[in-house]
Amino acid sequence: MNDPGLQALVDQSTLRDRIRRGDLPDWAALHYGTFRETMLDDRNGEPFPCYFGIESERQGDALYTFVPSTTHPDALLRFRDTLLEYVEEFSEFSERASLVAFFKPPDEQLTEAEYHEQLWHILQFLHVHDPEPWPERIPTDPDDPHWEFSFGGEPMFPTTRAPFYDRRMSRYCPLGLEITFQPRKIFEGITADTEAGQQAREVIQRRIEAYDGVCPHADIGDWGVDGEHEWHQYMLSADSEQAPGECPMTVSRVHPKVDPELLKPRAEA
Repeated sequence: MNDPGLQALVDQSTLRDRIRRGDLPDWAALHYGTFRETMLDDRNGEPFPCYFGIESERQGDALYTFVPSTTHPDALLRFRDTLLEYVEEFSEFSERASLVAFFKPPDEQLTEAEYHEQLWHILQFLHVHDPEPWPERIPTDPDDPHWEFSFGGEPMFPTTRAPFYDRRMSRYCPLGLEITFQPRKIFEGITADTEAGQQAREVIQRRIEAYDGVCPHADIGDWGVDGEHEWHQYMLSADSEQAPGECPMTVSRVHPKVDPELLKPRAEA
């Protein structure tokens, strides 16, 4: 962790030091700056809805990485290695250590549909090049309420922010794609089947409505509840006609799916 390369896994202190020294490209510094501002600043007097996100940024509990492309195989293979490193180290770093991945902004404005395509291309790529098999306890059918994205043997909840949100500002990122990965383990004690989890959800939903000025999205639900599909929540739709009608990801228990040489960790570019 904290290697000098752009795509390294870094903690907050290291990241902010590198920004102060000018060691990162402008797009990377701006990406993190907008993220930190969103987490810690109020919008029209209202705090960011997820107080876990606020506390994580305030206390330095999160880890970060920057990815220079959403499509180039070398960049995504290096991201796979960084995500694998995160999976191996997050529980030792902090009790609620999420990974925030910032992707280089596109050269031109993209549609909502194109951002959905970016997200699912990245998740599918990670699945195909995963060095670990899909967890036995996680279904492969995205319509199963107990399905969720998994990598490195770890079930996790990726959520996105992107530029196409003009009303749901809690999901808005002005620059490009941003994905936060949260392993299922960090939700222990605050899941939907616990009193603390129900209270947390109620508070967050009230804060979403106050922050965004609109009702919480209809697709926001709880993992494992019949009739709810977690994959919808990874990138909430703003225009339902541009969002996928079914999960674009194909999951297989066949392992490995590619040449084992491609599953070996790659040197920092």
